[in-house]
Amino acid sequence: MTSDKPSFVYVTYIKSTRERVWQALTDNAMIPDYWFGHRIESDWKVGAPLKFYDGDQLVHDDRVLAYNPPSVLSYSWRPLRKGFEGEAESRVTFTLEETGAHVKLTMVHDQMQPGGKMLGAVSGGWPAVLSSLKSLLETGAALDGLRPPPSRAE
Repeated sequence: MTSDKPSFVYVTYIKSTRERVWQALTDNAMIPDYWFGHRIESDWKVGAPLKFYDGDQLVHDDRVLAYNPPSVLSYSWRPLRKGFEGEAESRVTFTLEETGAHVKLTMVHDQMQPGGKMLGAVSGGWPAVLSSLKSLLETGAALDGLRPPPSRAE
């Protein structure tokens, strides 16, 4: 069965362990290091709130959908920024697979509203965030001076 709802898929290989990549995705203190200062507050239990902040501004009010360490993490995606009023909630899922000395990280952002603004917004943001994550885990330094476009409809 296929869906008419847009989706965005990003795959990268990271020279690390699944446990370390998992930690980077779920460690509330580590997330700002690669996510350009954004932070997440969650206890990472299925059904728990997931609050996403840019500075002091709450920019997402999401919830944890799946938490299976160190393999699958999923959460809802509902931006609160101006321009996304009325946009349907979507879903983000990370899958981690060992491939020798590397981890295959597959990120699927799906269940987006057809004709909505979300696909354009996340297509610019996720590659920057996940490239920064990869850089941090492989070199010890996140990407500098690169910031994804704002998550707002222009």
